[in-house]
This record gives sequence, structure tokens and C-alpha cells, in this order.
Amino acid sequence: MAKLVDSRRVPGVNLFGDRPGAVLDLRLEGESPAAAVEAWTSQARRVLREVGWDGEETAHRLSGEDLSLFLSGPRDALYAATEVNELAWASAEAVRAGSLEPELQPGLTEVRRAIRTERKPALVALADEAARRGVAFLPDDESVSVGTGAGCVAYPIAEIPPPADIPWERVRDVPTVMVTGTNGKSTTVRLLGAITRAWGKVPGVSTTDGLVVGNQAIGTGDYSGPEGARKILRDPRVEVAVLETARGGIQRRGLALTRVDAAAITNVAEDHIGEFGIHSLEDIADLKMVVARALKGDGVLVLNAGDPLLIARAKSVAARIAWFTADDASRRFRVEEIPLAFGGAARHNLENAMTAALLGDALGIPDGVIARGLASFRGTPEENPGRLNVIERGGVTVVLDYAHNPHGMDALVAVAKTLPAQRRLILLGQAGDRDDEAIRALARSAWALGPDLVVIKEMEDHLRGRAVGEIPAVIEAELRHLGARDEQLVHAASEVEGVQLALGWARPGDQLVLTSHASRRVVLDLLR
Repeated sequence: MAKLVDSRRVPGVNLFGDRPGAVLDLRLEGESPAAAVEAWTSQARRVLREVGWDGEETAHRLSGEDLSLFLSGPRDALYAATEVNELAWASAEAVRAGSLEPELQPGLTEVRRAIRTERKPALVALADEAARRGVAFLPDDESVSVGTGAGCVAYPIAEIPPPADIPWERVRDVPTVMVTGTNGKSTTVRLLGAITRAWGKVPGVSTTDGLVVGNQAIGTGDYSGPEGARKILRDPRVEVAVLETARGGIQRRGLALTRVDAAAITNVAEDHIGEFGIHSLEDIADLKMVVARALKGDGVLVLNAGDPLLIARAKSVAARIAWFTADDASRRFRVEEIPLAFGGAARHNLENAMTAALLGDALGIPDGVIARGLASFRGTPEENPGRLNVIERGGVTVVLDYAHNPHGMDALVAVAKTLPAQRRLILLGQAGDRDDEAIRALARSAWALGPDLVVIKEMEDHLRGRAVGEIPAVIEAELRHLGARDEQLVHAASEVEGVQLALGWARPGDQLVLTSHASRRVVLDLLR
């Protein structure tokens, strides 16, 4: 029997297409995927006919032993669509067990009741009118809005007026950009926010760390998914929306918007390999490329010219593509006038700057304004918290960064090695949702710094099913394999304890490379 992992609704543009729907995630555990898909497809079509959804689509996706089964559904009955999908799978299981025509009752009666209860004709009418007028439509469980930013009008979900009563003269969409990729998303959206401010506009920026409108923080925490996008897109002060769009949100809920002016994919690198549905770089690339489906007809897709996976997938993209490399940034701008570039040592930030510049081009921002915006962004802990912050503290150089995969660690080490130091320390840890090889690869990248001391931190709030001490043991074993001696390794029970230990070890002239993930605000307070 296949193991049911998750049943969820997917309201936005997603891996399976542009239509909303429901997904069943299954782990096959050695079973034949072809047999499972065939049985489910026939029973899904059968249940869809019974509930009057003949026009809906079915699709599936296989990665390793992870199978996802998708069926589209009406946008005002997506919870019920999950029940349709579950009933179809239950019937498919009966077929695989030998039943020719499994009985659908009493499940079918319950599904029909769920559909009747959930349907909201007023929501559908508003969605259809917004589509006809070519403006954004953003629903959630509590409210619904049309238009975005300064052109947004919102209503409680239970008080949606008829389309004729909407003040359409006030409704419009502000320029909107989505940025995804394995590394560099947060820095890129913040750079574009700075460019937008230099343009004289009010940016609304959503990131992994929070929400900012203009220069005001309006929320803290991970807002790189659809919820964060909606909060920015519904803020009436926003004149340009810049949305970090992370893998998790795309995979679980799809995109918040169906139409954006530009999108960027910074890179595709190993991260989250081994999570459900992600077993290869190709899987990650497919997820990231979903943003291309939301581009307007004249929209621009900004892609990394050094990424072969993106180059291959770009062939099937109809939108105009703008390619970037780090070398493009040094040809277009004075590198010494881009603080984040560290004189050119931070090539990954040159790529981020070029990505932001090309997105600015797509929005019609003049070159001089783009250059001013890039020059204005200093990369301080206040502007770009936890992303290559260099802090001098009592003669000790602290390099604070979010590096959490080998690609990010390689970039961090490359910059840190250009900064003078008598001794070097690195704080290293990893969340439990990476496989052992990914953890070992992170340790190898960190060891390239040539550290005098490695502080191996436990991340107890991010064990993700692992036992306490399991990940530090993998890291230590790899470092010892690389030649680390007893006196070069020490353990800390938490990130904060690791930072305290590092500060106690340091003396003037030393360098502390601190990777901070779970406790960045506390760490910054300690450093201040």
C-alpha cells in the first residue's frame, strides 16, 4: 500500500499548470507508479463526473518514490476538491485490491455536501470580472481583494459585493516582481527595493525575514510565501511590489499572483534534496521555473546565464529573457560603487546586483537611478540582516551570514578569505531536513576557510525528525575526515551558545564567520 503523506489545496499557479486544485502526496514504497497512476486517473475521472466537474483536469508528478496526484477544481471549492481527490484515491486503492467498480457511497454524498457548503458564487463572479478587466484577484480564507498596492480594494469574504458595486475606477495593479532561486533571493529583493526608493516610489518587499513597506517593517518572520505576498499586495502605500518567492510556498500552495511584470531565478543549487518531491537539482529547477508561468505577455524573465539547468528550461519559455552573470555587473557598473560587492570579491552579490538591475530595466527604471539605488544599499545588519554583514567589534572582524547550503557557504568563504585575519573561527550547523551527504558537503565547503576553530552548533528547533546530536555528529565526522584535530573542534548546544563561545575565544585581529539561521536577532543583539 502507498503511504499518504499529505492532502492539500493549491490555489495558485503551480507545478501542474495554471488552474487551482488539490494535490495528494503519496510515498509508493516500492510499488509500481504506473499502476497507481492508472487506477487513480480512472477513478478521479469517475468521481469528477459524479460531482459535475467533468471539465476539470488531472495530472501527476513522480520523483523517486514520491508521487503527487493533482486534480483541478473550482476556485470556491478547493477544500472540497481535496475530498474529491481523497475519494478518488480510496476508490483507486479498491481497484488495485481487485474490485472492478468500487462503491463510492457514502463518501460521494459527503463530498457533494462539502461542495454545496463551500461554494461562494459572489467570489466567482468577482474573480471573473477581475479577469475580464485584467486586474489581480487575491482571495484567502478571510478576505478577498482586487487590484494591488495603491490600487487595491478589499472585502471580507462574507461581504463580497456584486461586481457592479465595486469602485473599479480605483482598482489597478502596481508593478510587481517575483524573485526565486536557491540563494540570493532576499538580498536581490532588498537591492531592488533600494532601487525603487531611488526611483521615488514606495516599495513593498516580502522576504524570508519579514515585510517592509518603504522603510518601515510591518512584519517579522518568514513571509516568502503567498501569505507574505498578499500582505504586501494589499497595502495601499505600495507603489511597486517586490516578492521573494521561496520553494516551499510554490510547492505547497502555488503562486499568489497569476500576472506579474517580471520574475527572476537567481540560481539552482543543492538544497532541500531528500524532502518530499525533491530528489534532484532537476526537481528544484522545475519548481523555480513555475514563476515563468505568471509573467504577463510582455513580462521579462531574468535568468542566470551560468546555470545549465535554467539554460535548458529557457527554451520552452515564451517570455522575453534577460540573462545575467557577475561579469555583466562589472561591465555595466563601477564595482567599487556597489558596497555589497566587496571590491569584486563577493561575486555572488555582483550576480544579485545584476539581477536587481535587470528587474529594474523590466520596470522601466533608468540606468542612473539603478546605479544610485545599488550604491545606496550598504548591506548593514539593519538593511540586509544576516546576509554577509561585516561587523568590527573590539578589533575582531565578524562576518555574519545565512549560508545554509554548499553553494552559499562557498560564496561566504570566498569573501571571508579576502579579509585579513590572524586566526579564523567558523560557526557551523544544519537543519535536519537535509540528507547526510548534503550535510557533509556543507562541512567540506566550510573547511575550505582554513579555520583554526570550528564551533559545531546544535539546531534543536530545526531537527525535522532527527535526533539531538545526530547532525553535529555527521559534521564532526566529515571534518575529522578532512583532517580536523581535536583542538580545532568544539560543540555548542545552540546557535546563541555558539556565538557566545566564539566571542569568548576571539582576540583582536581574529575573524569570526558566524552562520546564523534560527536566532539571528538574538545574535545581532549580542554583537551590538
